[in-house]
Amino acid sequence: MAETFYPKDSEEQDSEEHRRVRALAELTDSETSSDQGDPPFTHLELKLASRSFDPKKAPGADGFTADICLHAINLNPDLFLCLFNRHKLDSKKIVVLISLDIEGAFDNAWWPKIKVRLAEEKCPINIRRLLSSYLNDRSVKVRYCGEEYAIATEKGCVQGSIGGPILWNLLLDPLLRDLETSGAYVQAFADDVVLVFEGDTALEIERQANAALERVRMWGAANKLRFAPHKTNAMVMTRKLKYDDPRLRMGGVDVALSNEIKLLGVVIDRKLTFNAHVASVCKRAVAFYHQLARAAKVSWGLHPEVIRTIYVAVVEPVVLYAASVWAPAVDRLGIRKQLNVVQRGFAQKLCRAYRTVSLNAALLLAGILPLDLRVREAAALYEARKGVPQREIGDREVERMSSALRSPHPASHLDLEFKCLMDQEQLMANNDNDFNIYTDGSKIEGKVGAALSIWSDAAETKALKLALPSYCTVYQAELLAICRAARMAAANLAGSVGIYSDSLSALQTLQNPKALHPLAVEARGFLRDALLQNKRISLFWIKAHAGLEGNERADNLAKEAALKSKRKFDYDSCPVSFIKRSIRMRSLDEWNDRYRAGETAGVTKIFLPDAVAAYRVVSKMEVDGLVTQVLTGHGGFSEYLHRFKCKESPSCICDPGVSESVPHLLFDCPVHAYKRMKLEQEIEIQLSIGNIADIIHDNKKRDVFFKYCKDICIEVNKRNSNLIGNRAD
Repeated sequence: MAETFYPKDSEEQDSEEHRRVRALAELTDSETSSDQGDPPFTHLELKLASRSFDPKKAPGADGFTADICLHAINLNPDLFLCLFNRHKLDSKKIVVLISLDIEGAFDNAWWPKIKVRLAEEKCPINIRRLLSSYLNDRSVKVRYCGEEYAIATEKGCVQGSIGGPILWNLLLDPLLRDLETSGAYVQAFADDVVLVFEGDTALEIERQANAALERVRMWGAANKLRFAPHKTNAMVMTRKLKYDDPRLRMGGVDVALSNEIKLLGVVIDRKLTFNAHVASVCKRAVAFYHQLARAAKVSWGLHPEVIRTIYVAVVEPVVLYAASVWAPAVDRLGIRKQLNVVQRGFAQKLCRAYRTVSLNAALLLAGILPLDLRVREAAALYEARKGVPQREIGDREVERMSSALRSPHPASHLDLEFKCLMDQEQLMANNDNDFNIYTDGSKIEGKVGAALSIWSDAAETKALKLALPSYCTVYQAELLAICRAARMAAANLAGSVGIYSDSLSALQTLQNPKALHPLAVEARGFLRDALLQNKRISLFWIKAHAGLEGNERADNLAKEAALKSKRKFDYDSCPVSFIKRSIRMRSLDEWNDRYRAGETAGVTKIFLPDAVAAYRVVSKMEVDGLVTQVLTGHGGFSEYLHRFKCKESPSCICDPGVSESVPHLLFDCPVHAYKRMKLEQEIEIQLSIGNIADIIHDNKKRDVFFKYCKDICIEVNKRNSNLIGNRAD
């Protein structure tokens, strides 16, 4: 049917006219000087087009109905406009990026201007006076070699101080507003200011950029700040083959054009390849490795867990810095090779492997993911938190922390306290409220639920079950139950109310005014409303499963809500923990495909054929130098020594015609038959290549098997010790 209804367009039967038409078709997408592009799509066009969707039309293979598409467009119309309107570089525009350098920015912040800016922003008079007092009569003392020098200071906001960044932002904000009003695109972080201009010609960009640079210079002069033109860098980015470089000037000095600019620690090149950035971070990571290698050898030195801590806490953060910016670069083979070079040495140190062990095997035994996959993970997590759609979470909404700007004034923060009740006696002494609400959350059989049990006069008067999707956490369920209890206490219950929860973490989150979890913020809002109504609401932590009737009732209700609820979810925001877990599973699947398809780690695949399963079990294994020799085949074995010309023959002592390899020694060699028999009796299974993976995944059998491996490895190494010399290091 497919061939009938969708026949192929064969070129073999083309006539001369057909070939001419094909050639013309190839040129239709090529832009010429006489062609005029259609104006970019506008919000109004997008709005009108989306309204024309027919809801009666059947969805395509993706299952997106017209209603879903309309809702998605309404949520983020700018995203769809970006999809419809081509990128500036793709449309052969010239884009110029200018990085401004302010000489001693924080040290030269002008105090009078800061005070004026505080008044302009309508800062309360008491705060202004406090800051004015802070800025007056300040001095700096320098002590060196027993001498002291003091000098009065009349400007500057200390970089790294708590108030310094706020004062600097106040000073810089008018410049950013002025540049945006003039049509320039500007971004700033502290004293790093970046301008971006785009146009069809260099002359057009010159007019825009030089006008903006003059505004910047004038602002600097008005604020007693100087921009250094010789340190200000500019970079041209375009896909045009022929173009003129724009001539940029600031204060009468030419601004130099460069091929790359470093912004906030990220090296950006004109082609956006990020080759220079990757080379820079890899160079730093390799320097860490060289220092580490002096104190971590195969048979002595730093413990692998110390090396792991250094790798996770120092090396990975250096490489993964700003991963969301340059993550697409890891798809290129050259970038991936640079990352592999960095990671191989650390992986070998983690599992105490020989330097000849492949990256494929070393990563598996070290239990760390390839760096390029970690870069993608970091980028995907960042994008998910920012609301960028991810394949792992589908159309689910990511749980985002509430904005600190929407928090109440610090003077309005609630002073929340909760008591801890350990048994029935303490509960009875603290339940003299008109209403007592017991809350609980539960996750059972992969399903999540929460519940409230409302009591009055030692009897339950009402119960409320709350349903959550399976990807939610118990922590979310506990917070949701407390939030609903607070809402009920504020709106529906008269008199004093006690809220009892067995989740200490949820109560601590509620108590902390700086905790911005949306459910905690909402609950604090309800408690604030109750306080305004002169209601007395008390919070209590009670010990779970201690036989407390109200708590046990809430626990049963939460389990029923998880298992039996069929209604709409009461809360369905996707937690970050679920996103991390989903992203990690995708990374493991891709790593497993690479591992299986790789030509290296042949011996390792005998013991650990699946990378996903190995990732879970390696963390439970005590991998040392001897175990690594067995699992990689790189050690004091005749086959390995012969391969590197350290021994004339690879033969085993049992038979000159058989190589002394790891599989032979463990499964077939008659010299070790007695040890093999004892092992099989202890683990109650016959040892073979077919079942070795199952043995390693069994906690009890694995330890016994590794002892057997170590005994053989020690014996073989001892026999060949006069040949291997110092190759271990």
